[in-house]
Amino acid sequence: MAMTITEKILAEHAGEKQVTPGQIIKTPVDLLLANDITGPMAFEALEKAGIHRVFDTERVVIVQDHYVPGKDIPSAQQSLSLRKYAQKYEIVHYFDVGRAGIEHALLPEQGLVVPGDLVLGADSHTVTYGGLGAFSTGVGSTDLAAAMIAGETWLRVPESIRFVYHGKFRPWVGGKDLILHTIGLIGVDGALYRAMEFSGPAVAELQQSDRFTMCNMAIEAGGKNGIFVPDEVTRRFVENRGIRTPRYYESDADARYAQVLEIDVGQIEPQVAFPPLPSNARTASQSNDVRIDQVVVGSCTNGWLEDLRTAARILKGHKVHPDVRMIVIPATPTIYRDAMHEGLFEIFLDAGAVISPPTCGPCMGGHMGVLAEGERAVSTTNRNFIGRMGHVKSEVYLAGPAVAAASAIRGHIASPEQVTG
Repeated sequence: MAMTITEKILAEHAGEKQVTPGQIIKTPVDLLLANDITGPMAFEALEKAGIHRVFDTERVVIVQDHYVPGKDIPSAQQSLSLRKYAQKYEIVHYFDVGRAGIEHALLPEQGLVVPGDLVLGADSHTVTYGGLGAFSTGVGSTDLAAAMIAGETWLRVPESIRFVYHGKFRPWVGGKDLILHTIGLIGVDGALYRAMEFSGPAVAELQQSDRFTMCNMAIEAGGKNGIFVPDEVTRRFVENRGIRTPRYYESDADARYAQVLEIDVGQIEPQVAFPPLPSNARTASQSNDVRIDQVVVGSCTNGWLEDLRTAARILKGHKVHPDVRMIVIPATPTIYRDAMHEGLFEIFLDAGAVISPPTCGPCMGGHMGVLAEGERAVSTTNRNFIGRMGHVKSEVYLAGPAVAAASAIRGHIASPEQVTG
């Protein structure tokens, strides 16, 4: 029986010749992930159960990334508890300040996730790793604790929706614009508990960072996972990087899908998602009346080096509007260093932006850019719910790095062409 890439990965891990949507399977996991918010709760569950070990100290990854560097005493205490658990449980892949980055960029960069893996993380944006052709999804801290003990989990095999992108990209359009447009088409529950499989001739032109961005936001459409079939772009990214041997899967030509959507990328302009939902997608050129107070370029969605390069191309020779604060957050120390060596930091600083150490920070209203009442931000993050970045009467407008940079210069939402000509 023909299967999709998602079904093939799940079948292989479950030791089955085939699986079908709706089937409940028990399967081993390749990697488990927790952070400074979800990790302490998972380890507390182990402690309460009297368990003082994990199934494999090299397959549990702990990353301090949400409230670091510590912003206040409660966050410092939470980080301290996770450090102690990491030491007690002898976690090999533990990342703290100076070595840590935003988890969903850090793990692929460090080769901890490879194509064909099955990954669970106590963070909803664990779906990011589908950009490598892995099955990855978020779970709660208690489910993570169970998997940390047993090294396996149970899953209901999802149906798949295939998104076929074709046509020629317009200038400045990237993965963030594709996924915002797509979520705008299907809604925030349009892929509920389904695999979002991104395919078609146009995706071959996407950089690896764009693929991570699109899979990262599959959860904003309710998806169980997002996934790309690996190609040469993926292979080049993985080469000399992975700590395990990659397993490359692809969907069968006659695989069954719950739905197939054809999308012409040539019809997609740079996008902006208006609050309070990622599905409220509009074109940037039609959103110029929205004045802003802050711009954030970063997060697990768009903190990659390629994203910083895009923002720098727009900003070079310009100044951030005097009424706007611009915050640039490289996703990992490696990306930070590479951006600095390429001269991107000089461009950002000359423009009047501030550069943050790697952190999730403002994305969920933690620190490094919390919004006050009535303030508006254009952000390359992934959620714009009420109160997401600060006060409940603040507003977040989601966009890619090109729109974010152009908006920082103009002081209102702007398309890149309005700055570059």
